[in-house]
Amino acid sequence: MSLQFLIDGLIAGSMIGLGAIGVTLTYSILRFSNFAHGDFMAWGAYAAMVVVGVLGGSTPMKPLSFGLPLLLAMLVAMGLTALLALVLDWVLFARLRARGQSIIVVMASFGASMALRSLLEFLFTSRPTYFSRAIQMAVPVGLGIRITADQVALLMLTLILVTGMHLFMARSQRGREMRAYSQNPALAQVVGIDVAAVVRATWVIGAALACASGVMVGVLVQIRPLMGLELLLPIFAAAILGGIGSVPGAVLGGLIIGLSESAAVQFIGAEWRQAVAFVILMAVLLIRPIGLFGVAER
Repeated sequence: MSLQFLIDGLIAGSMIGLGAIGVTLTYSILRFSNFAHGDFMAWGAYAAMVVVGVLGGSTPMKPLSFGLPLLLAMLVAMGLTALLALVLDWVLFARLRARGQSIIVVMASFGASMALRSLLEFLFTSRPTYFSRAIQMAVPVGLGIRITADQVALLMLTLILVTGMHLFMARSQRGREMRAYSQNPALAQVVGIDVAAVVRATWVIGAALACASGVMVGVLVQIRPLMGLELLLPIFAAAILGGIGSVPGAVLGGLIIGLSESAAVQFIGAEWRQAVAFVILMAVLLIRPIGLFGVAER
Protein backbone atom coordinates (compact mmCIF):
# COMPACT_ATOMS: atom_id res chain seq x y z
CA MET A 1 0.00 0.00 0.00
CA SER A 2 1.34 3.42 -0.96
CA LEU A 3 1.77 6.01 1.77
CA GLN A 4 1.88 8.87 -0.69
CA PHE A 5 -1.23 10.34 0.91
CA LEU A 6 0.86 11.19 4.00
CA ILE A 7 3.10 13.59 2.06
CA ASP A 8 0.14 14.98 0.14
CA GLY A 9 -1.72 15.47 3.42
CA LEU A 10 1.21 17.20 5.12
CA ILE A 11 1.56 19.62 2.22
CA ALA A 12 -2.17 20.35 2.06
CA GLY A 13 -2.26 20.66 5.84
CA SER A 14 0.63 23.15 5.76
CA MET A 15 -1.28 25.41 3.39
CA ILE A 16 -4.47 25.12 5.44
CA GLY A 17 -2.65 25.66 8.74
CA LEU A 18 -0.96 28.87 7.60
CA GLY A 19 -4.32 30.23 6.52
CA ALA A 20 -5.96 29.12 9.76
CA ILE A 21 -3.51 31.16 11.85
CA GLY A 22 -4.94 34.37 10.45
CA VAL A 23 -8.50 33.21 11.05
CA THR A 24 -7.86 32.26 14.67
CA LEU A 25 -6.02 35.53 15.39
CA THR A 26 -8.73 37.64 13.79
CA TYR A 27 -11.47 35.94 15.75
CA SER A 28 -9.69 35.92 19.10
CA ILE A 29 -8.50 39.54 18.91
CA LEU A 30 -11.00 41.34 16.67
CA ARG A 31 -13.96 39.16 17.70
CA PHE A 32 -15.38 38.36 14.28
CA SER A 33 -15.09 35.69 11.58
CA ASN A 34 -13.43 37.20 8.52
CA PHE A 35 -14.88 35.55 5.42
CA ALA A 36 -12.56 37.65 3.26
CA HIS A 37 -9.52 35.84 4.64
CA GLY A 38 -9.51 33.27 1.85
CA ASP A 39 -9.42 36.06 -0.71
CA PHE A 40 -6.25 37.41 0.89
CA MET A 41 -4.71 34.11 -0.18
CA ALA A 42 -5.81 34.63 -3.77
CA TRP A 43 -4.70 38.26 -3.83
CA GLY A 44 -1.34 37.25 -2.39
CA ALA A 45 -0.82 34.59 -5.05
CA TYR A 46 -1.69 37.00 -7.85
CA ALA A 47 0.51 39.70 -6.33
CA ALA A 48 3.43 37.26 -6.23
CA MET A 49 2.75 36.30 -9.86
CA VAL A 50 2.85 39.96 -10.93
CA VAL A 51 6.07 40.58 -9.00
CA VAL A 52 7.64 37.47 -10.53
CA GLY A 53 6.79 38.83 -13.96
CA VAL A 54 8.38 42.18 -13.08
CA LEU A 55 11.51 40.44 -11.81
CA GLY A 56 11.66 38.35 -14.97
CA GLY A 57 11.86 35.14 -13.00
CA SER A 58 9.65 33.07 -15.31
CA THR A 59 9.71 32.93 -19.08
CA PRO A 60 8.94 30.15 -21.58
CA MET A 61 12.68 29.54 -21.82
CA LYS A 62 13.24 29.68 -18.06
CA PRO A 63 10.69 27.70 -16.02
CA LEU A 64 10.18 28.84 -12.46
CA SER A 65 10.68 26.66 -9.41
CA PHE A 66 10.60 27.65 -5.78
CA GLY A 67 13.89 29.50 -5.80
CA LEU A 68 15.15 33.01 -5.07
CA PRO A 69 12.96 34.91 -7.61
CA LEU A 70 9.74 33.41 -6.25
CA LEU A 71 10.89 33.76 -2.64
CA LEU A 72 11.59 37.47 -3.16
CA ALA A 73 8.28 37.87 -4.97
CA MET A 74 6.47 36.16 -2.10
CA LEU A 75 8.04 38.51 0.46
CA VAL A 76 6.95 41.54 -1.58
CA ALA A 77 3.48 40.03 -2.04
CA MET A 78 3.19 39.41 1.72
CA GLY A 79 3.78 43.10 2.30
CA LEU A 80 1.26 44.09 -0.37
CA THR A 81 -1.37 41.71 1.01
CA ALA A 82 -0.82 43.04 4.52
CA LEU A 83 -1.30 46.56 3.14
CA LEU A 84 -4.54 45.45 1.47
CA ALA A 85 -5.79 44.07 4.81
CA LEU A 86 -4.91 47.29 6.64
CA VAL A 87 -6.68 49.42 4.04
CA LEU A 88 -9.75 47.19 4.15
CA ASP A 89 -9.83 47.45 7.93
CA TRP A 90 -9.45 51.24 7.83
CA VAL A 91 -12.12 51.69 5.17
CA LEU A 92 -14.66 49.14 6.40
CA PHE A 93 -14.12 46.92 9.40
CA ALA A 94 -12.83 49.46 11.94
CA ARG A 95 -15.84 51.71 11.40
CA LEU A 96 -18.25 48.83 11.90
CA ARG A 97 -16.42 47.41 14.93
CA ALA A 98 -16.76 50.78 16.63
CA ARG A 99 -20.54 50.31 16.60
CA GLY A 100 -20.21 47.10 18.61
CA GLN A 101 -22.34 44.93 16.32
CA SER A 102 -20.25 41.90 15.42
CA ILE A 103 -22.83 40.32 13.12
CA ILE A 104 -22.70 43.40 10.88
CA VAL A 105 -18.91 43.08 10.65
CA VAL A 106 -19.25 39.40 9.69
CA MET A 107 -21.72 40.25 6.92
CA ALA A 108 -19.46 43.06 5.77
CA SER A 109 -16.57 40.60 5.49
CA PHE A 110 -18.77 38.37 3.35
CA GLY A 111 -19.52 41.29 1.05
CA ALA A 112 -15.85 42.29 0.99
CA SER A 113 -14.99 38.74 0.00
CA MET A 114 -17.28 38.84 -3.00
CA ALA A 115 -15.96 42.26 -4.02
CA LEU A 116 -12.32 41.21 -3.78
CA ARG A 117 -13.01 38.03 -5.72
CA SER A 118 -14.91 39.85 -8.45
CA LEU A 119 -12.15 42.42 -8.77
CA LEU A 120 -9.60 39.64 -9.23
CA GLU A 121 -11.74 38.13 -11.98
CA PHE A 122 -12.01 41.53 -13.64
CA LEU A 123 -8.25 42.10 -13.53
CA PHE A 124 -7.00 38.60 -14.36
CA THR A 125 -10.09 36.77 -15.76
CA SER A 126 -11.33 33.51 -14.26
CA ARG A 127 -8.92 31.34 -16.24
CA PRO A 128 -6.36 29.51 -14.08
CA THR A 129 -2.75 30.56 -14.36
CA TYR A 130 0.52 29.11 -13.12
CA PHE A 131 3.86 30.24 -11.80
CA SER A 132 5.37 27.66 -14.13
CA ARG A 133 4.07 24.89 -16.37
CA ALA A 134 7.32 22.94 -16.05
CA ILE A 135 6.89 19.39 -14.74
CA GLN A 136 9.17 18.42 -11.87
CA MET A 137 10.41 14.89 -11.39
CA ALA A 138 9.28 13.35 -8.13
CA VAL A 139 12.04 11.55 -6.25
CA PRO A 140 11.15 8.26 -4.50
CA VAL A 141 12.00 8.25 -0.79
CA GLY A 142 10.68 4.81 0.11
CA LEU A 143 7.40 3.20 1.20
CA GLY A 144 5.82 4.23 -2.08
CA ILE A 145 6.33 7.94 -1.32
CA ARG A 146 7.55 10.37 -3.96
CA ILE A 147 8.28 14.05 -3.42
CA THR A 148 9.42 16.96 -5.58
CA ALA A 149 11.97 19.67 -4.79
CA ASP A 150 9.23 22.31 -4.60
CA GLN A 151 7.29 20.24 -2.08
CA VAL A 152 10.37 19.89 0.13
CA ALA A 153 11.04 23.63 -0.12
CA LEU A 154 7.47 24.53 0.78
CA LEU A 155 7.41 22.17 3.77
CA MET A 156 10.62 23.79 5.02
CA LEU A 157 9.14 27.24 4.44
CA THR A 158 6.06 26.29 6.46
CA LEU A 159 8.26 25.07 9.32
CA ILE A 160 10.21 28.34 9.29
CA LEU A 161 7.07 30.50 9.25
CA VAL A 162 5.31 28.54 11.98
CA THR A 163 8.44 28.53 14.19
CA GLY A 164 8.90 32.26 13.65
CA MET A 165 5.26 32.88 14.46
CA HIS A 166 5.49 30.82 17.65
CA LEU A 167 8.60 32.70 18.80
CA PHE A 168 6.97 36.03 17.99
CA MET A 169 3.84 35.25 20.00
CA ALA A 170 5.78 33.74 22.92
CA ARG A 171 8.78 36.05 23.30
CA SER A 172 8.16 39.41 21.65
CA GLN A 173 6.48 42.28 23.48
CA ARG A 174 3.88 42.69 20.73
CA GLY A 175 3.11 39.00 20.74
CA ARG A 176 2.54 39.01 24.50
CA GLU A 177 0.29 42.04 24.10
CA MET A 178 -1.73 40.25 21.44
CA ARG A 179 -2.20 37.22 23.69
CA ALA A 180 -3.16 39.42 26.63
CA TYR A 181 -5.69 41.36 24.58
CA SER A 182 -7.26 38.19 23.20
CA GLN A 183 -7.74 36.82 26.73
CA ASN A 184 -9.12 39.99 28.36
CA PRO A 185 -9.59 43.09 26.14
CA ALA A 186 -10.84 45.31 28.96
CA LEU A 187 -7.95 44.52 31.30
CA ALA A 188 -5.44 44.90 28.45
CA GLN A 189 -6.63 48.44 27.82
CA VAL A 190 -6.50 49.26 31.53
CA VAL A 191 -2.81 48.27 31.77
CA GLY A 192 -1.95 50.48 28.80
CA ILE A 193 -1.67 48.09 25.86
CA ASP A 194 -1.78 49.93 22.53
CA VAL A 195 -4.96 48.42 21.07
CA ALA A 196 -4.48 50.06 17.66
CA ALA A 197 -1.02 48.51 17.34
CA VAL A 198 -2.39 45.10 18.33
CA VAL A 199 -5.11 45.36 15.68
CA ARG A 200 -2.56 46.37 13.01
CA ALA A 201 -0.27 43.50 13.96
CA THR A 202 -3.19 41.07 13.73
CA TRP A 203 -4.06 42.16 10.20
CA VAL A 204 -0.45 42.22 9.02
CA ILE A 205 0.39 38.76 10.37
CA GLY A 206 -2.84 37.13 9.22
CA ALA A 207 -2.70 38.60 5.72
CA ALA A 208 1.01 37.86 5.27
CA LEU A 209 0.57 34.20 6.25
CA ALA A 210 -2.51 33.96 4.03
CA CYS A 211 -0.38 35.25 1.16
CA ALA A 212 2.30 32.63 1.86
CA SER A 213 -0.38 29.94 1.85
CA GLY A 214 -1.78 31.25 -1.43
CA VAL A 215 1.66 31.20 -3.04
CA MET A 216 2.08 27.59 -1.92
CA VAL A 217 -1.23 26.67 -3.55
CA GLY A 218 -0.18 28.51 -6.70
CA VAL A 219 3.15 26.68 -6.88
CA LEU A 220 1.73 23.21 -6.28
CA VAL A 221 -1.67 23.51 -7.97
CA GLN A 222 -2.73 26.66 -9.82
CA ILE A 223 -3.80 30.25 -9.28
CA ARG A 224 -7.48 31.16 -9.65
CA PRO A 225 -9.72 33.88 -8.21
CA LEU A 226 -11.80 31.17 -6.49
CA MET A 227 -8.84 29.44 -4.83
CA GLY A 228 -9.39 31.24 -1.52
CA LEU A 229 -13.11 30.50 -1.47
CA GLU A 230 -12.47 26.78 -1.97
CA LEU A 231 -10.06 26.71 0.98
CA LEU A 232 -12.24 28.78 3.29
CA LEU A 233 -14.13 25.84 4.84
CA PRO A 234 -10.97 23.78 5.58
CA ILE A 235 -9.31 26.88 7.05
CA PHE A 236 -12.21 27.62 9.40
CA ALA A 237 -12.47 23.94 10.29
CA ALA A 238 -8.76 23.87 11.18
CA ALA A 239 -9.03 27.03 13.31
CA ILE A 240 -12.02 25.67 15.24
CA LEU A 241 -10.51 22.20 15.59
CA GLY A 242 -7.28 23.63 17.00
CA GLY A 243 -9.10 26.01 19.32
CA ILE A 244 -9.81 29.67 18.63
CA GLY A 245 -6.87 31.80 19.73
CA SER A 246 -4.29 29.00 19.61
CA VAL A 247 -1.63 29.36 16.91
CA PRO A 248 -0.18 25.85 17.45
CA GLY A 249 -3.74 24.54 17.47
CA ALA A 250 -4.47 26.17 14.11
CA VAL A 251 -1.39 24.55 12.58
CA LEU A 252 -2.18 21.14 14.09
CA GLY A 253 -5.79 21.48 12.98
CA GLY A 254 -4.62 22.25 9.45
CA LEU A 255 -2.42 19.16 9.41
CA ILE A 256 -5.28 16.99 10.66
CA ILE A 257 -7.64 18.38 8.01
CA GLY A 258 -5.05 17.97 5.26
CA LEU A 259 -4.18 14.39 6.23
CA SER A 260 -7.87 13.50 6.57
CA GLU A 261 -8.66 14.86 3.11
CA SER A 262 -5.75 13.00 1.54
CA ALA A 263 -6.71 9.79 3.32
CA ALA A 264 -10.28 10.17 2.06
CA VAL A 265 -9.00 10.51 -1.51
CA GLN A 266 -6.79 7.44 -1.08
CA PHE A 267 -9.28 5.11 0.60
CA ILE A 268 -12.76 6.39 -0.25
CA GLY A 269 -12.63 8.51 -3.38
CA ALA A 270 -11.77 12.01 -4.54
CA GLU A 271 -15.43 13.01 -4.63
CA TRP A 272 -15.53 12.86 -0.81
CA ARG A 273 -12.62 15.22 -0.25
CA GLN A 274 -14.73 18.36 0.06
CA ALA A 275 -16.94 16.73 2.69
CA VAL A 276 -14.11 15.87 5.09
CA ALA A 277 -13.60 19.39 6.48
CA PHE A 278 -17.34 19.81 6.96
CA VAL A 279 -17.69 16.50 8.82
CA ILE A 280 -14.74 17.32 11.10
CA LEU A 281 -16.10 20.81 11.73
CA MET A 282 -19.52 19.48 12.73
CA ALA A 283 -17.97 16.81 14.96
CA VAL A 284 -15.84 19.38 16.80
CA LEU A 285 -18.78 21.75 17.30
CA LEU A 286 -20.92 18.92 18.69
CA ILE A 287 -18.33 17.14 20.83
CA ARG A 288 -15.74 19.76 21.88
CA PRO A 289 -16.68 23.27 20.72
CA ILE A 290 -13.57 24.85 22.27
CA GLY A 291 -11.29 22.71 20.09
CA LEU A 292 -8.12 20.84 20.99
CA PHE A 293 -6.27 23.73 22.65
CA GLY A 294 -9.11 26.16 23.27
CA VAL A 295 -9.98 27.47 26.73
CA ALA A 296 -13.58 27.75 27.83
CA GLU A 297 -14.69 31.31 28.58
CA ARG A 298 -15.74 31.99 32.15
